[in-house]
Amino acid sequence: MSAEHESKKNYQPIIASSLGILFVSTASIFIRFAQDEASSMMIASGRLLVASLVLLPWALAKHRQQYHTLSSGDITKGVLSGLFLALHFTCWITSLEYTSVASSVVLVTTTPLWVAIFSPLVLKESIRKSVIIGLIISITGGVIVGLGNACEFIDGQLICQEQIFSGKGMLGNLLALVGAWMAAGYMMMGRQLRKKLNTITYAAFVYGIAALLLVSAVLLRRESIFSYRGETYLWILALGLIPQLLGHSLFNWSLKYISAAYVSLTLLGEPIGTIILALIFLKESPTLLEGVGAVLILIGIVVGSFGRTRHASAA
Repeated sequence: MSAEHESKKNYQPIIASSLGILFVSTASIFIRFAQDEASSMMIASGRLLVASLVLLPWALAKHRQQYHTLSSGDITKGVLSGLFLALHFTCWITSLEYTSVASSVVLVTTTPLWVAIFSPLVLKESIRKSVIIGLIISITGGVIVGLGNACEFIDGQLICQEQIFSGKGMLGNLLALVGAWMAAGYMMMGRQLRKKLNTITYAAFVYGIAALLLVSAVLLRRESIFSYRGETYLWILALGLIPQLLGHSLFNWSLKYISAAYVSLTLLGEPIGTIILALIFLKESPTLLEGVGAVLILIGIVVGSFGRTRHASAA
């Protein structure tokens, strides 16, 4: 194999992961455009329904036998994983109605830290000191992000609203944080199931369950489904195809070939990419406090991932 060919092969996963991060970062933009007409639950159900309709036929045609290996306990874990995923998208997408893109996406990105915190309780895994330190740093950043919706600097002084812990901004931040907790539940429930299913069959199963739950909720709420403009449906279709399918697929493929140290750094990619896209397409820039808080949250994620990265590298 020539040196030039080997060099191209080494760069392919990095290019793929970079494109994956870019595609995933578009999610908040598509959601904001779709929210002009559609409800957050409708958008969440549409996103997962589109992904499911693409993946399920593929999974059944190519890997159907994997589903036959699942026990009743495995199926229960899959259903719970789908429930958590449905709640994750509902909470996070709803948060974008109330708070800034910067605050929402940075808070929801704290998922890895919550997985590390909840794992000792749910999966009986030990907790690392680096996770505790990272969580403290991220919580500090989260508080500052929350203040960014209620406080601002005027003539060098920090001025806060009287009702600092109420209002739409704080509600949006809380929903984004709950979305991170739900994503942690989704990951932990799916961890054991992933040992029996490959990426396609697992995603098809869990996305399908989540889509079924959300579509049922939309119908029970008697929400309008077929009365939107074509443009709204296009945003929802793009949401299901670009960040959900294309973005996550490229990202997952590249992680097979990239070092654990690089993986921890890619966590910073989505919120940074999303904030840049929000600045370009939504003319929405983070406040000073949001920016400071976001940096602390991202530092906390890196610190919390350090122990796992070192262990994975050794393995």
